[in-house]
Amino acid sequence: PIVVGKVLEVEPVAGKDKLKQLKVDVGAGGDALQIVTNAPNVVEGCNCIVATVGSTVTMNGEEIEVKEASVGGVKSAGMLCDAPMLGWSGGGAGNAALVPDSFAPGDSAPDKRPRMDGGISDDSKKKGEVEVVLSSKDKRKADAAAKKAARDAAKSGKAAGGEGADAGANDGEDES
Repeated sequence: PIVVGKVLEVEPVAGKDKLKQLKVDVGAGGDALQIVTNAPNVVEGCNCIVATVGSTVTMNGEEIEVKEASVGGVKSAGMLCDAPMLGWSGGGAGNAALVPDSFAPGDSAPDKRPRMDGGISDDSKKKGEVEVVLSSKDKRKADAAAKKAARDAAKSGKAAGGEGADAGANDGEDES
C-alpha cells in the first residue's frame, strides 16, 4: 500500500552525492524499512508518503509496481512518493510528498495535499490539530517573520499613543 511513513534516520550513501539512506517507520508493527532516495527535502523526523513493495505508482504517465531494488549499491525496500505520483496539485516532482504530524505512520495517504502551515485542505481533519514540523531554514524564516510582526505591532502601538508598545515583543519564551 501507499502509506504515511515517519523518517527515523537519514544517512548519506557513501560515494553518492545526492542519495540518502533512510530508516522509515510505516506503522506495520515490524522493523523500519530501509529506503534510498534522492529527495532533497527529507529530514529526520518528517512524515512522508511511502510506496511499499508491491504498491503501484504512476511515473511519467506509466503505472509501475514498486519492487525491492538496489539503489546506489544499497538495498531499498520501497520508495518515497512525490506529489505528481499521488495526483496532488502543488509540490514539485522529485521532492518527497510531506504530511503534517497529525498523520501517523501507516495511515493511508490523503487524496489531496495537506497544508503544512497548520491548516488542512482535507475537510475530514479539523483545523488546529496539526503540529507542523519545520526544517531549520523554515524555522528561521518563521522566527524572523514573528519578530518582524512584533516590531510592527510595537511601532503601531507607539503611533497610537504609546499604549501596548511592548505588547507581543517578548512572550516569555526563550529564544534559542
